Amino acid sequence: MNNYTAQPDYITQQVAIIGGGPAGLMAAEALCLAGIQVDVYDAMPSLGRKFLLAGIGGLNITHSESYNTFCIRYGDHQPQLQACLDRLPPSALRAWVHGLGIDTFIGSSGRVFPTRMKAAPMLRAWLHRLRSAGVHLHVRHRWLGWNADGSLRLANPRGEISIKPQATVLALGGASWPQLGSDGAWVSWLQARNVEIAPLQSANCGFEVAWSSYLRDKFAGTPLKSVALTFTDIQGHTERRQGEMMISMHGVEGSLIYAFSQRLREYLNIHGSATFTLDLAPGRDAEKVLAEISKPRGSRSISSHLQSRLGIAGVKMALLREVLSKEQFADMATLAATIKSLPITVRATRPIAEAISTAGGVRFSSLDQNLMLTTIPGVFVAGEMIDWEAPTGGYLLTACFATGLCAGLGVRDWLSHQHPS
Repeated sequence: MNNYTAQPDYITQQVAIIGGGPAGLMAAEALCLAGIQVDVYDAMPSLGRKFLLAGIGGLNITHSESYNTFCIRYGDHQPQLQACLDRLPPSALRAWVHGLGIDTFIGSSGRVFPTRMKAAPMLRAWLHRLRSAGVHLHVRHRWLGWNADGSLRLANPRGEISIKPQATVLALGGASWPQLGSDGAWVSWLQARNVEIAPLQSANCGFEVAWSSYLRDKFAGTPLKSVALTFTDIQGHTERRQGEMMISMHGVEGSLIYAFSQRLREYLNIHGSATFTLDLAPGRDAEKVLAEISKPRGSRSISSHLQSRLGIAGVKMALLREVLSKEQFADMATLAATIKSLPITVRATRPIAEAISTAGGVRFSSLDQNLMLTTIPGVFVAGEMIDWEAPTGGYLLTACFATGLCAGLGVRDWLSHQHPS
């Protein structure tokens, strides 16, 4: 009698997490704290590449505004995200950061930052804690989908391996900044397994404007400060917000634009273009602007007159010349009205590879309450792979951390039901 039993050609593991960004690492932490062995795989040579990039200019972890207001920032997807946010609200996330030995502070805008502003110290402390807890971290391991037997295909520098964990967390990000690892390659593999995917689109992105060659060549890269943007969305809701933006070679970008990016994109998708207005002198009402520019200017040019009376010069003056003819400049009523409501028409989002974040992804209808794929039991999804979006200001990172925690806890609970003690 032959007692030999053929061994499978894959590695059996307890839990595999695909993606070493904030969502994947938070899922790993939740699982290792539950005493579950975790292996994290990432395609890049090191973990948290996009997280580190987000922290170059100052890592905005979360926001200090009231929790009810905070949650509203997630728009139409707030109801689906609420349970995850409740498990890791901003106050708890900030306490968690403190537990890594990283102090935080609240900036003037209410945003929360680490004291040293950078992401690297926080990531180093976190990875050290995970390794010390027994989490296995594997870099240069790119997920290639599933084999016919349900095992996971992974390519590494030595070739290809297959693993068959008891549960999997997918935390691969969207499709923005693909050079950092989130390239959206997972979309077709999940669609082949009957997972519903909302099309990936640019979020928190720049928009294209047909600038004149003069404005593009002379003012690309110039910040536009002390302006207020007004836009009416497809629901007919009008919002005005003051802030800063940037004129780019291709159009407009910056924090003020990002705050409206979802609504601008949705309008574009339906109408093909979208027009917002800028108030170039938000500190003065229309009557005051008209009164100032109507004062005699003598031999001064109109440019000198506007700079003297309203402080309008440089890029603001160039924007006025984009939309007004010489004759309209001579009409003080038209000029004043344009200073208070200068129209800018955007015709496309910038490519998704340039965007800060991604809209679209795995629809909540394909997930159960624990973020497990209903068509693939034992496979959970976290982070930007899921169909939600939020403005910059700490909302993106908070939801990535929160969905990672929920996915990790979901795996824990699912495994306990699969293998009751």
